Amino acid sequence: MPTRKQVLYRDAGVDIDEADRAVSSIKKLARQTFTKGVLTDIGSFGASFQLSGFRKPVLVSSADGVGTKLKVAFLTGRHDTVGEDLVNHCVNDIAVQGALPLFFLDYFAVGKLDAAVATAVVSGIARGCRQNGCALIGGETAEMPGLYAQSEYDLAGFIVGAAERSQLLTGKTVSAGDALLALPSSGLHTNGYSLARKLLFEVGGHSPKTMLPEVGSTVGDILLAVHRSYLKPIRALMAAKLLHGAAHITGGGITDNTPRMLPKGLAIAIDTTSWRIPAIFEVLRKLGNLPDDDFRRTFNLGAGMILAVPARGAARAETVLRRLGETPFRIGSVIAHKRGHPLVEYK
Repeated sequence: MPTRKQVLYRDAGVDIDEADRAVSSIKKLARQTFTKGVLTDIGSFGASFQLSGFRKPVLVSSADGVGTKLKVAFLTGRHDTVGEDLVNHCVNDIAVQGALPLFFLDYFAVGKLDAAVATAVVSGIARGCRQNGCALIGGETAEMPGLYAQSEYDLAGFIVGAAERSQLLTGKTVSAGDALLALPSSGLHTNGYSLARKLLFEVGGHSPKTMLPEVGSTVGDILLAVHRSYLKPIRALMAAKLLHGAAHITGGGITDNTPRMLPKGLAIAIDTTSWRIPAIFEVLRKLGNLPDDDFRRTFNLGAGMILAVPARGAARAETVLRRLGETPFRIGSVIAHKRGHPLVEYK
């Protein structure tokens, strides 16, 4: 009987040795984020975290990804920023509920594993976790040949935070007359990249190295600008008892996200002349001849977080934010919703 040829896991496209190298580097990065609540080391079947310091804690969780912003990382060969994007996006999603981030887990899936690329991605995740006081306690690194292109990967994350039940931001305290303060975004954040890439690379014919004079930066640098965290300003306003509601402006833009913080019967009035839309968004609008509705529902337009504060406390809220180095701008107000009218009215 003829001897059969050996077929190893590596022959199927999975390199266990490369995976071990990646995991070794990832462990070191994760341990740098550990807080007092972490009870297990990286490599356990399940990660354990001890919750303390809360009287009546409510756990708040969120899962998200980076989307097609990853395509820009592939084009430029820069992989150390998308992990930070991922963490900050997830942090913002629970911060608007009043939660303090506790721990984070990531999912990194790739066609062919490159330990150096995996380490660069996780270095961004670890940096984001450290900056937000959040522990990276576990995750999954999956090599799946045939499912992903060899040089590409997908990235997702899961975050858990906690809030005192009495301090949850549910929108119930938002009322007509509340002022809306917007905090600047750091760029496109992690939304609208499918359209942005089409406009800049296909319609505009640009490459990542193209300098855009209107913006004063290259296309690659603009598109890879890190999605910023708004945890500190939100916590500061909560401590000052000046925050009624908050909306993270992600997919759906201002139009779809601001109503998410409103109770029934209320709407938003936005003054479109109250802030200057950053140049990159105007470049995209011009390239695509974008109608206002698509423009406002695709991009954050320079307003990455919108905060509802009491009208009488708006000036004090602005002072609190400026002390943190923020540059808030009044973008509008909360109004009574009229039947048949949109939830967000632009003036």
